[in-house]
Parts: sequence; C-alpha cells; structure tokens
Amino acid sequence: MQWFTADGYELGRLIFQKALAVVYLTAFLTAALQFRALIGDRGMLPARDVLRRTTWRTAPGLFRFGFSDRLFALVAWTGCAVAVALLAGADRAVPLWACLLIWAVPWVLYLSIVQVGGVWYGFGWESLLLETGFLAVFLGNDDTGPPLLVLWLLRWLLFRVEFGAGLIKIRGDACWRRLTCLDFHHETQPMPGPLSWFFHHLPRPLHRAEAAANHVTQLLVPFLLFTPQPVAGAAAALMILTQLWLVLSGNFAWLNWLTIALALPAVDWPLVAGRRPALPAAPVWYEVLVVAVTALVLVLSYRPARNLVSRRQVMNRSFDPLRLVNTYGAFGSVSRVRLEVVVEGTDERELHPGTVWREYGFHGKPGDPRRLPRQFAPYHLRLDWMMWFAALSPAYARPWFGPFVERLLAGDLDTLRLLRHDPFPDAPPAYVRARVFRYRYTTWSELRATGRWWHRVPVRTFMAPTRSGPR
Repeated sequence: MQWFTADGYELGRLIFQKALAVVYLTAFLTAALQFRALIGDRGMLPARDVLRRTTWRTAPGLFRFGFSDRLFALVAWTGCAVAVALLAGADRAVPLWACLLIWAVPWVLYLSIVQVGGVWYGFGWESLLLETGFLAVFLGNDDTGPPLLVLWLLRWLLFRVEFGAGLIKIRGDACWRRLTCLDFHHETQPMPGPLSWFFHHLPRPLHRAEAAANHVTQLLVPFLLFTPQPVAGAAAALMILTQLWLVLSGNFAWLNWLTIALALPAVDWPLVAGRRPALPAAPVWYEVLVVAVTALVLVLSYRPARNLVSRRQVMNRSFDPLRLVNTYGAFGSVSRVRLEVVVEGTDERELHPGTVWREYGFHGKPGDPRRLPRQFAPYHLRLDWMMWFAALSPAYARPWFGPFVERLLAGDLDTLRLLRHDPFPDAPPAYVRARVFRYRYTTWSELRATGRWWHRVPVRTFMAPTRSGPR
C-alpha cells in the first residue's frame, strides 16, 4: 500500500522515539528508587493489597503471577535497561518484528507497575505514558517508513491531551474565563520550581496574556494538527513552546516532556525531507497489524471523545484496563491559597509547652521558607505530590498518612530516603505531629530583608502528636 508510509517523517519518528525512551527511563528509575516505602511489602500502601482488591480483568499485569519486592525491583531495573538500549539504538539494529517486540517490553513492564501502584500512580501522566508507549510499539524502524496511521493516532492523542486540558479549565473555574488564574497558580501549584517565584511576580497584564495564550494553544491550535503541512507542523511547534514555558514555571513530572515528545512527529523537518533513499515497502503482516491497531484505537476512542463534549467532563480517566485510550486534563480548578502540611518530631519523652519540635525536610514540596524550590521534573517525587493533596483534603490522605508517620516513628530507612532531611539521624523521634501552614511568596522587599522565599503562618493541627510504640 503506497499510502501506508509517510515520506519525510523519519527524523520526526527517530526524535520522538529517543524522547520517549528518556521518559521511560525516568519513569522506571522513579519506580525503582521509591517503591519500597510506597508499595513494597513493608510500604505504606502495599501492592499486595491492590492485587487483592482487583482482578485479572480489571488490572492485568505481570504481578498477577506473584509479587515481591525483589520481583518489582527486577521489573523496574529491567525497564531502565531496556530504555537505555532504546536510546542506544537497539531498535534500529534488529529486524522490524524484533523492533516491535523491544518497544512492547517497556509498555508491558510499566503497565504492570501502574496496575499495582494504587493512589501513588493515580496521576494522568501514568496513563499518558502507557497510551503513548502503546502507539510507539507500531512505529517501526529504518526497515520501513513511519506508518501514516500511527502518526495520525499520535496527533489524535496530542489533540485530546491539549483540548481536554483546555476544556476542563474553561468549564471548571471562572478565573480561567476571567484570565485571572495565573495570579494564584504559580504560587499554589503542587510543586513550584526555582523560577516559579519570579513567574508569580510578573506583572498582572502578563498573567492575563499567559492565560489567554493558554486558551489559544489548548482550544484552537489542536485542530490545526489535522491540517496539511506546514500548518500542522507550526501548530505542533507552538505546543512545544508552550510546554517549555510550563517546564520553566513548575514541576509536573514528565507530563510536559511527554507532551513535547508527542508533538515532535507532527513537526515538518524540511532539512532532511526527501534526501534519503526510498525505503522498502512495508511487509503485509505489518500493514495488517497497524490497520487492526488503528481500528481498535478508534473504537476505544468513543468514550473519551464523548467525554470531551460532555458537560460533565472528567479528566485523567481510563476507560479500559490496558489504558489504551484515556481522557486528560489539568487544573480544572485553581487554589487561591497555598496550604502545606509540615511534619515535625521531637525526641522528648514528655510533652510540655516548651517542647522543641524539629521539622522533616522534603525534596520538592515547600518547607523551609529560606529554601528556593528545586527543579526535579521530569523525575516524579510521588510523596511530595501527595503531601500537596493532603493539605487540600485530609480525608484523601487518611489511607497513607498514618502509615507514613508510623514509619517515621520507627526510623524506617526506606521512608527516610524519600526525604531530604531527617532531623533525627541518631535515633527515631518519640513523637511526631503535623500542622497545616499557610504559605505565600514573599515580596521583593521581604526577600531582600529576610532572605525568605516564603512567608508562612500556622493555620491548624493536621495530626496531633503521635507516640511511638515500646522500644
């Protein structure tokens, strides 16, 4: 079939595959380094409990055959190794059928991880990585040109990511319609970055321009992805620029980087178009496979597409157990006030008004007012993100916050490795408590006078002092 391949998109495919391999490497590395404290056998929410609550039909994956910390580590580190191999070009050094199998490996491994991750893996970028990774399996290698149908499916995915996010904003919070959300967002977002303080202090007219540009990029530009070149490529390039702006303004794990990767194959690459010799025709089995996958994705797209036009639009929802086609969105509502849960401990056995409490430090979430937030994305600090949700809704944190405190009281090393600073390096504390503080960015004059990036005041008790068991 002459229409099967898209001439001139070989470089776009190659760059996309390399970018996706980097995201896979980041995701597997995040899983390998954090799982023991989160979902391990002695974790806060063990994966075995998730397996007991689900079935093969609702959550298929490798861990249905058995789960152990050692097996999970093997899966995660194997995923890292495969991602590195893909970066090194292993998929280009093997026949077409083997290339498809190599790309299927990280998808199967990461699907298995997400299926047992529970609330720790409930973020939209998990499903986005799985859906993107599934489509990448069928992109092929140098043995044939990029399949046109798969390239269109990648654009359809990018369309849903951007358009879904734009609709949820317009429908969800009036400040997006008034163009005022960015007066608050840079300060109240889940995990600010090192430049977020400066973004917050941009002039308000520029915040209005940011919000308006966001609406244009997410509500109008996505439709241009389905137009001929060079318009489609320009639309994709504009999306890339917008995502880079978001990368600079905050920490959103690999969401922005994966969205950038999705836009890369849609860009027209004129410097190389038409310069390489024609590739051989694709094998019939490959053409049939791609057509079948395209039909499957289109059928599964019905419910996500219906969700887009629904007045009751939901975001970050999967409609099939393999997460092949999903809904996406972000910040349908924007917090006006930043609340943070501050966790403290003391080694004093008897509490009194003068008890000295020492604060635990987190890597990404705001804590010490003098500490400028760091850049961690695309790496995902799962506990830090969940602490942001805990401040918004204590009920949401109830299943895991108690176990988290229990592990602090026990001096659990796996849990402490998730933290930046342990104020009790010699022995675990006698008591741990948690308080909610209101945080706001300091002004320029306050920063010069105090050296503090944040101003904070206590609001309420999140958890009363809790004592450790007998020692």
